[in-house]
Amino acid sequence: MRLIVFGAGAIGGVVGARLHQSGREVGLIARGAHYEAIARNGLRLESPEESVVLEIPVFNDPAAVPWRADDIVLLATKTQDTAGALDALAEVAPPDLPIVCVQNGVENERLALRLFRNVYGAIVMAPTAHLEPGVVQAYSAPLSGAIDVGRYPRGVDDRSGEVTAALSDARFSSLARAEIMRWKYAKLLLNLGNAVQALCGPDADDDELDSLAREEGRACLRAARIDYASDEEDAERRRGVLRLGPIAGRERGGGSTWQSLIRGTAGIETAYLNGEIVLLGRLHGVPTPVNELLCELMREALRLGARPGDLSPAELLARL
Repeated sequence: MRLIVFGAGAIGGVVGARLHQSGREVGLIARGAHYEAIARNGLRLESPEESVVLEIPVFNDPAAVPWRADDIVLLATKTQDTAGALDALAEVAPPDLPIVCVQNGVENERLALRLFRNVYGAIVMAPTAHLEPGVVQAYSAPLSGAIDVGRYPRGVDDRSGEVTAALSDARFSSLARAEIMRWKYAKLLLNLGNAVQALCGPDADDDELDSLAREEGRACLRAARIDYASDEEDAERRRGVLRLGPIAGRERGGGSTWQSLIRGTAGIETAYLNGEIVLLGRLHGVPTPVNELLCELMREALRLGARPGDLSPAELLARL
């Protein structure tokens, strides 16, 4: 099989690089300056243990990929870009092309299943970064993280086993999970703090805000009768996998939403993380003032070109 990583940013770039290093046949789909840098100089992978440049085939559009019957797409775009990515894929690839959603949030799989028959969810636990074109960073070593895979909406099959085997050979801990969405909803609760970190900075004392956002999230999942993995299960899955270290003497700055704000991207994933809780709250009559405010403030931060740390946790709490 050939693995095509669509969205070669922090997660996608590291996954593609590690698969390439393990001897797998890999292609990357990237865009803009990131595509140009990879096409010109290769993809630089940095970790606590190494800094290497990898020559991996890269394309700037799905239409440029010579699609094959044995291809599997690892979709690693942010959710706000998923619909456009899937539309572009559907124009040039068959509907039985397997799509593995290596993404945060819980909306990507639903979007993919509208266009493709074989859709898989993946729960990602990997501290990565992408802050400059042509460079991705993996802050955990020797394993770069954990990525579990299961068929959507549930089940496992030979293909999910093939993907987890490939990831296991590529310096990831990877399991096939029949109830993959149960784990993705647990990750969604953890990701509700991403916006707080982006707004207040990674060093802010934001425990109260995180707790309030997740309390709303759990209330909405209960009201919607959506099951999710417990904190204890999540902690056990991560145990012994993630071992963070500095890269070139620098610790990891912040998570994916923080990185998007630092890079000044045009869109941000908050509407599909905190916004998922807002949606569930409105559907099931559960108040979600904290998550609504975080969505509003992230839109404002993008519009005004704000930087992480421009708001303090106290200022944010005062807005409630």
